[in-house]
Amino acid sequence: MEERPFTSSLLEEAVTELSRLPGVGRKTALRLALHLLRRDERETDNLSRALSRLRHEVRYCRQCHNISETELCPVCSSPLRDSRIVCVVENVKDVMSIENTSSFNGVYHVLGGLISPVDGIGPDSLEIASLVERVAAGGVDEIILALSATMEGDTTNYYIYRRLASHPVKITQLARGVSVGNEIEYTDEITLGRSLINRIPFNDSFRQ
Repeated sequence: MEERPFTSSLLEEAVTELSRLPGVGRKTALRLALHLLRRDERETDNLSRALSRLRHEVRYCRQCHNISETELCPVCSSPLRDSRIVCVVENVKDVMSIENTSSFNGVYHVLGGLISPVDGIGPDSLEIASLVERVAAGGVDEIILALSATMEGDTTNYYIYRRLASHPVKITQLARGVSVGNEIEYTDEITLGRSLINRIPFNDSFRQ
């Protein structure tokens, strides 16, 4: 059935932009746009202002590549965090998932993805070189590989392990309380926390 044109070009423009969001079709976008029209103008203005500030003022931490509003994120700059233990994760959502467990007091390194040749993502597309530089600079005792238990995650784990093999740093990974095929962000907090606490040496994972 052919879609009828909107009676307002401004409404159509808003629907078009909202429908660009992940998981938002045009029907949902229309419902959201009409909802915003019904709300107080201040609420819509606040949303617009928050999105504009998010896009223009948020940056990435120069050390761990987590989202931040300053050059160093609050985790990296906190004197209460153990900077000798670095937890390597795929993305910012994984940082949030691990922080929600309250089981980790170290710092992070966000790769920005996983190695996936099928998708054209190689090691040079990720923040792996900066991780190696971080370890080579000294002050890091342990690297925790907290990547999803998928083929891409395992491939990335092994690549990082090989890159760091010549450095005197302990390399561990999450215990397999995280089921094979699971992504970190969808793992419940209790399981994730226990997997982090009970982490194992990485080389044990492929000697068994």
